[in-house]
Amino acid sequence: MRHIAIIGSGPAGCYLADHLLRLAPDAHIDVLERLPVPFGLVRYGVAPDHQGTKAVVRVLDRVLGRERVGFFGNLEIGRDVRLDELRSLYDAVVLATGAPRDRRLGIPGEDLPGVVGSGAFVGWYNGHPDHAPPPLRSVRSAVVVGNGNVAIDVARILAKSPAEMAGSDLAPQVLELLAAQPIETIHVVGRRGPAEAKFTQHELAELGALARARPRVADPSAIAGDTPIVEVLRGFAADTREAPVTIVFHFGLVPAAFLGSDGLEGVRFARADGSAQEIAAQLAVTCIGYQSVACCSAAPVAGVFPNRDGRIDEGLYVTGWAKRGPSGTIPTNRTEAQQVAQKIAAEALDHGRPGGEGLAALLAARGVRRVDHASWRRIDAAEQAGAAGDRCRRKFDTVAAMLEAIDLPR
Repeated sequence: MRHIAIIGSGPAGCYLADHLLRLAPDAHIDVLERLPVPFGLVRYGVAPDHQGTKAVVRVLDRVLGRERVGFFGNLEIGRDVRLDELRSLYDAVVLATGAPRDRRLGIPGEDLPGVVGSGAFVGWYNGHPDHAPPPLRSVRSAVVVGNGNVAIDVARILAKSPAEMAGSDLAPQVLELLAAQPIETIHVVGRRGPAEAKFTQHELAELGALARARPRVADPSAIAGDTPIVEVLRGFAADTREAPVTIVFHFGLVPAAFLGSDGLEGVRFARADGSAQEIAAQLAVTCIGYQSVACCSAAPVAGVFPNRDGRIDEGLYVTGWAKRGPSGTIPTNRTEAQQVAQKIAAEALDHGRPGGEGLAALLAARGVRRVDHASWRRIDAAEQAGAAGDRCRRKFDTVAAMLEAIDLPR
């Protein structure tokens, strides 16, 4: 039997495992995850008020529960086991590690308190153990840099009333901190024009239905074109309702500097004509993309792992954002995973390696406690049981709490 290890349990990794089950009936697949809980970007990247999108975890969870699939949670590559050790234990190893690092703008003031990347900000409000609360201090004005759906998510979460978060999995402490901000204006700023914006029509239009916020366009005369996005923006520009919070769309502004001394006070932008515009702000969230990080000896170049159709080296492959960069939707990973699975199924040879049994023995010798699929399901059940009446679950936001839920030592 061939043994294949997939590092990462997000959509890219789980879809790959699903395709490999069909294309390689002689293979056993182990999915390795640094946290005790699976599903990566679905759990920690999809907005907490978009539970319909998060419902895909039911499909992914069925994959992890299949007979020829093993789940190794709470296992960090480089800390608990090295990549070269995995390659000696498995016939093929796949990096499905995503792109966890926020891209930086590289402009003055980017390290000021109050400036945060979208990965860290979204990770925080989604309960990721790695991301502490940002320094929110009497935020009246926020700037969201970017013209994609992540920027829309950030603006929406900042703008929504507590009542509008019913049914979500937003943690009470997150909601409390957000509700304490006296926010009045949210500026969504892009360097290109409205016709080039990367929002999807549905995500953008959703802002027009918020209870306490009204979207508008800073310069309605700049709206040109006939795309669906442009039509939604025209509707925003024509809306004269009054609301406690205003979401203002700016186009054609390039970030030049974050301003302030002890904390963020504003953002300076450059226009195409060479003039400058400053927007006062106590919070700035940069939604400009993400980069992969090294996995032991495997190092990304320009944010992705160099590969040829998913193959990095003999027996080493890559899929998802780690392969192509942070683009596409969740279904994009399914399509790409099929192509990578076909390549692995055709190329990976049975070397008689021990696979998961060898990994389990190695981890046991090192005192590393594995969280298997049954243990993850206990965490899942505990989170759902701990939810308040208007929430679908209450996530554990520390590894210690996750392990405590399954009675494992910390």
